[in-house]
Order: sequence, then structure tokens, then C-alpha cells
Amino acid sequence: LPLLLKATLLHLASGSYRPFYNGFYYNHIMNDNGAGQDKDYFNGAKLVVETAKDPVYSYTGANVTLPCHYRYEPDLGPKRKIRIKWSKLRDDYTKEQDVLVAIGKTYMAFGDFKGRAHIRQASRHEASLVISDVRLKDDGKYRCEVIDGLEDESDVVDLRLQGIVFPYQPPRGQYKLNFHEAEQVCQDQGAILANFNQLFQAWSEGLDWCNAGWLADGTVQYPIRLPRKPCGGVHLAPGIRSYGPRHRHLHRFDAFCFSSELKGEVFYLDHLAGMTLEEAKQSCQDAGAEIARVGQLYSAWKFLGLDRCNAGWLADGSVRYPIVTPRANCGPAEPGVRSFGFPSKGRFGVFCYRER
Repeated sequence: LPLLLKATLLHLASGSYRPFYNGFYYNHIMNDNGAGQDKDYFNGAKLVVETAKDPVYSYTGANVTLPCHYRYEPDLGPKRKIRIKWSKLRDDYTKEQDVLVAIGKTYMAFGDFKGRAHIRQASRHEASLVISDVRLKDDGKYRCEVIDGLEDESDVVDLRLQGIVFPYQPPRGQYKLNFHEAEQVCQDQGAILANFNQLFQAWSEGLDWCNAGWLADGTVQYPIRLPRKPCGGVHLAPGIRSYGPRHRHLHRFDAFCFSSELKGEVFYLDHLAGMTLEEAKQSCQDAGAEIARVGQLYSAWKFLGLDRCNAGWLADGSVRYPIVTPRANCGPAEPGVRSFGFPSKGRFGVFCYRER
């Protein structure tokens, strides 16, 4: 052992030793005090990073700030150049994608965040992330990482979009969608596959649905408020029933989609004799709009209070109507979006969507 230690010291003294490389060289580019000397930096101070402990709520089309601040214990005085890195995480806290990296006032955003993300440094030791034009897929956990020399600390903040979860099955019937088809049908309806937190929130607000559907993580689950025999049995407590992860190509279920608040408005049009689906699409275009999608109707019902006891076409060929205040001849005694399914014939009104 003494011979090995002596050899190691001689190797270091020879100048051939190189610092451990972990993907980024820490040198005077990041931590210099004006002397221009190329050296690794470690000062013994403790670096502390803090983000919001409670979720940050937003909605599609908005601008949102994810707070992040750092400090030193003890305080090191004037601010130095440090490296800030933001990443979006999966629910298990493993990294999903890079969002932004910044050194001083220079930063680079990645992927879908290009042109939409930047660092806010309005105060000393601030590293907050600003996301503009929030999108449905922005919902999730984000890690704020601060790197100063050999010091590297991080914390996580949860961005949650205000929205609504709705079950969806295509015109061809129940349990016809594999995972990838479920992703696509939600996207076609102005939505995305819901995650577990969104489904749980919907269940806590009253969603009860006995058909199993895909979630964004590839699991299949369904929410039950009133236990009953066909839905897991009468002796199970209310909650989210889970089939666990399923084969994304072979297994087929329905989908749980998630839609957020709208940038525009949903409105109803009708003719005295009603309209076919093609006539309905044309009527929306004539009004400077487009035929509404299912997610847009649900969002208008939940967030804009859309209440209409008249059935109308939607873009997927279904016929539905939203009820905020239940009343006679308007379906069940609970609020909700009623569905007539996918009629091959018939003449109805239409729900249109127009950007503000």
C-alpha cells in the first residue's frame, strides 16, 4: 500500500493528472475573479437551491414562472457566474428532456422549449424559469440545477395545468385503441393522454367511469366513486382501479384525455331543419370558425360555463351537448357533457370553435 500511495503522488506531481470529467469542465470560464487563472474552484461554502414547495398552476396559452433561488451558507458576497440547468422529469423523477442551460446572461433552450423559455434573474441568486405560451405537454415536474465549480445542487417544482379529464372511445366502439392510437385520438380532440395525477384530481372532483383507459405512462386505469359489481366489485373502496402497465401495441382499451382552458370560444349554431355533419362543418367555416373538437367542448363546459340543451355535431362525428345546470329534458340529474354517440344519420346543430 505505501508503494501504491507513493506512485500515485508521483503521478499527480508529474502534471499528467487531469480532473474527473463529468460532462462539463469547471474552470475560469465559469468561476473566475478577474485573474484569468485556469483552476478548479471549491470554497467550502454550502450551496442551497430552493423552488416552490406547492405546485405552480397555469393553463394553455399563458405565461408561467417556475421559481428557483439559490444561496450560499455562509454568504459569499457578490454574485459570480454559475451554470443553471432546467430539466423536465418523468413522474419517477428520472430525466425526460433538457429544457434550458444558462451561464450568466447566455442561455440555450432545447426542443419544444426553443423560443418559449428563458431565465428570470430579477434579483440576486435567482434562477427562475419563464415558459411562455404554455402547452398541454408542459405539465409535469421540473428540476432546477445550479452548478458552481464542484458544487452542484438542485430542487424540483411541479407545474400543473388547470384542465379537465374526459374518457374517450372512437366511433368503432369500446376497447379499440392501443397506446399509440390512444395518444393520437386525444391529440385529434385537442387534448393529450392524461397522467395519473390528472386522473386522480378528476376522480376527487367526481369522475366515475367503469371503462378502463390508457394513461400517459402506459398504464391502464379507471376511476370509481361508487363501487359496484361490474367495476371491480362492491367490496372494494372507491378509488382508481389499475390494470398496471399494458403492452402498448397489443392491448386495447379506451383513453383518458386531458384538455386545458381555451384561448378562444365555443359557440352553438343551428338551422331550422338541422344539419348533416358536412353542412355543420361548412356553417362553422362561414362563421369564421371551425367545428369544435371534443376537448374544446369539455373545456368550454368546465371553464366557461357553456350550458346548452341542444345536441350538436363535433369534429369527430359525435353528437354531444354540455349541461352546467341540470333540468328536465336535458339528461341526468348531474352536470356533464351528454353524448348521443356517433350517429350515421340525422340532422343536428353544431358546436364551433373560434380563436379570440
